[in-house]
Amino acid sequence: MKRTAIKRRPLADTVLATLEPEAKEYRELDGAGLYFRVKPDGGKSWQLRYKNSAGKWSWLGLGAYPEVGGALARKKASEHQAKISNGIDPLEHKRAEKARLDAAAARTFRVAAEDWYLHMQAKGLEQSTLDKARTYLDKDILPALGDKQLDEITRNHCADLQASLEARGAHNVAKKARGWINQIFGRAIAKGLTENDPASRLHAIAAPAPATRQQPHLLEHELPDFLRALQASTSRLPARTAAWLCLWLAVRPGMLRFAEWAEFDLKAGTWSVSADKMKMDRDYMTPLPSQAIEALRELRRITGRSRWLFPGVGPKNPTISENTICLVYAKVGYKGRLVGHGTRHTASTLLNEHDWPKKHIDAQLAHKVEGVAGVYNKAQYLEQRRVMMQWYADYLDALSAGEAKSLSRRP
Repeated sequence: MKRTAIKRRPLADTVLATLEPEAKEYRELDGAGLYFRVKPDGGKSWQLRYKNSAGKWSWLGLGAYPEVGGALARKKASEHQAKISNGIDPLEHKRAEKARLDAAAARTFRVAAEDWYLHMQAKGLEQSTLDKARTYLDKDILPALGDKQLDEITRNHCADLQASLEARGAHNVAKKARGWINQIFGRAIAKGLTENDPASRLHAIAAPAPATRQQPHLLEHELPDFLRALQASTSRLPARTAAWLCLWLAVRPGMLRFAEWAEFDLKAGTWSVSADKMKMDRDYMTPLPSQAIEALRELRRITGRSRWLFPGVGPKNPTISENTICLVYAKVGYKGRLVGHGTRHTASTLLNEHDWPKKHIDAQLAHKVEGVAGVYNKAQYLEQRRVMMQWYADYLDALSAGEAKSLSRRP
């Protein structure tokens, strides 16, 4: 209907539903400062006209029609007019409430945690460390604390979270989560978001972790059967290659997962890893035995166009998963008997038993040397390790072939 046909106020529901748009936006008075606005595109809404604290006329939106019908609009208008009569400007009140809610949202644990995580990313932490933090933030920490205000989180909240992780036997996760939560609050305090520090001293009530168990690994007498089984593996070439490199190089599986082709010099027989990817935060270089070089050349024909030696599937999985290497070992019958990290135990044990120098073994394993020596001795013993790791790869071949006696003594 045309607005010229309106005969009474307040506007009837039939009028609200049938009012036609015009070339320009217009408003029709409903009564007591309440107006019904109609836009040229047919959009309809309610507005209240009132004098603000400065004595100037202002418009306050009360909602779109038909979501807000005539009766509800009049009720809203009446409530706002009561506030206005008490000296409260509804627009200023609305802005202040929005600012309060925005400030409250900025002070939730979730916002502080995401800010901390981005800060850790910017610092260049090892990707495996970031992945663990992301996993346990999403799985445990944020569901428990994420929507709470920083000022409202108590020691009991943090203690309950720690206890829930310990109850499922995840003592190491509980320890890491305790440290992460403490860092999140520390950063929030430094940024002036809170003075609350409920995550400190949680270690005092932490349940004792069970005795540390070594990673499943194999001793020398168990290796011949395993090596022959691995040679017959039907796993895909990238996964098999990762499993063999773990054996030949005794490197951390997490570092191997994120190996990049740009880090390898197959002519020189070396793999160089920058400090920002290393657990000990030091540059690392490992020599490559001839068996590893041959396997890498074969792998490069398949994944050489990728940044990664072992690319994954999709943007969320740039590389193979942390379980891939263990799965290769499991498929050849060694589930629970050998894991990726266990190959480091195997290599260390075998090399020590065959009298290779401890300092060369520690350098290959990228172990931190304690005390003053760890501060001043930056030697990598690359050439000595080249001889050692070639012997080790050859010795594994000899074990598989039943000819280990010929190599049982190091050169």
